[in-house]
Amino acid sequence: MDDNEKKKQRIITLICIGIAVILIGLACWFIGIPLLKMAREPEEFRAWIEGLGFWGPIAYIGLVVSQILIAFMPGEPFELVAGYAFGALQGTVLCFIGEALGSIIVLLLVRKYGIKLLEIFFQKEKIESLKILQTSEKRTMLFTILFLVPGTPKDLLCYFAGLTDIPMPLLMFICIVCRFPSIITSTAGGSAINEGKYLQALIIFLVTLAVSIGGVLLYNKFTQKRNSEKTQNND
Repeated sequence: MDDNEKKKQRIITLICIGIAVILIGLACWFIGIPLLKMAREPEEFRAWIEGLGFWGPIAYIGLVVSQILIAFMPGEPFELVAGYAFGALQGTVLCFIGEALGSIIVLLLVRKYGIKLLEIFFQKEKIESLKILQTSEKRTMLFTILFLVPGTPKDLLCYFAGLTDIPMPLLMFICIVCRFPSIITSTAGGSAINEGKYLQALIIFLVTLAVSIGGVLLYNKFTQKRNSEKTQNND
């Protein structure tokens, strides 16, 4: 590929990313914010889903896919209302399908457009703090642990995972299957609230909170280690 073709390719890539930024911004303003507000009001969300009839579950899957793509939108409210609106089993299945599709799309996009895509959604400092996961010999194990533990920023991790040289089939398995513990705890809690089993819901949320705190501490340990190494190298 000569210099002119490379230049054209870069221009096309920048144009595509620019269009994506505009579309994502519009989607966040006109769709994402209202839906996030609705997701925090389970009764309203369930009424909206039930009003869609047959299309309700499909619409929910589409919302979860959108939430994964618009990575700075929190996913927990959507997982919680899935259990509230559909019940623990169906809610878990629908949420899992949506997060699986969203994760696959993210990984394919990152493999195509690289770090420029991450810079649309995340601050450079956050991206830099995860570089240890890209260079570590134990990166596959680290990604697996971080995805399994509730409380870690899985959407950021999914985007960043696409930058690694981990084989795509294995990467998809980690980013999809290892989300399951986080999904089941949220949907089970939402279902328990809907059924009036408040003690059960409280226990689920307390256990999840405890594990999440551990996950956050684990994540912070990795990011702090990266920042410490970066500081030492600068010195």
